[in-house]
Amino acid sequence: MSRLPIKTKKKAFTLRVRGYSVKEIADELHIAKGTSSLWVRNIKLNKKAKERLKERKFLGYYRSSLTWQKKRASKEKEYRLRALKRLNNIRKNPEYNKIYCAILYWCEGTKNYKDGVRFTNSDPELIKTFLTLLRKSFLLDEKRFRALMHLHFYHKESRQLKFWSQITKIPKSQFLKSFWKKSEHIRIKPDYQGCLSLRYNDSNIARQLQYLYKEFAKLNN
Repeated sequence: MSRLPIKTKKKAFTLRVRGYSVKEIADELHIAKGTSSLWVRNIKLNKKAKERLKERKFLGYYRSSLTWQKKRASKEKEYRLRALKRLNNIRKNPEYNKIYCAILYWCEGTKNYKDGVRFTNSDPELIKTFLTLLRKSFLLDEKRFRALMHLHFYHKESRQLKFWSQITKIPKSQFLKSFWKKSEHIRIKPDYQGCLSLRYNDSNIARQLQYLYKEFAKLNN
């Protein structure tokens, strides 16, 4: 029994020379990682051993990355299911559409109700969501909608007009003259579709949205 540690230590030397990591040696010989490190710390590695260690290190990173990705995917699925459950419960009451619409308007809408409803953003999904909620919440005259594109020099106006018209379901004829930003030194973003300013000239609706988000804020303060 007294010779067992010596044999174990020699085996640790052999494994280290072959390019095994401190952890691998500890796992292989069933010893503490600190013991493994202490035993092999002065051993010089040849090129082949260093290459193996390097490969194992990258493999370790890869495995850790896969583990992390699986955990993240699992968490995202959990959060998504929770969100859907909550939203499905709330969605049963159509009056909530107005509240959602008002909260979005609070973030990206004009604060002067005399200008009517004005909502500006560059995110197509946000624009689409706001419009969907607005149309569900109020009786609207679609002919009163107007839209103004804010574009950079690298945009093709006809292409952006088609894109935003499809997103908003507002006819091209109801789009105002585009505003071209002075952006000579701006970095070109291939997926950037420009910014859109939505207008619906009804100060009454704008006022309703303002009072909704103001009272919502008071209730939650």
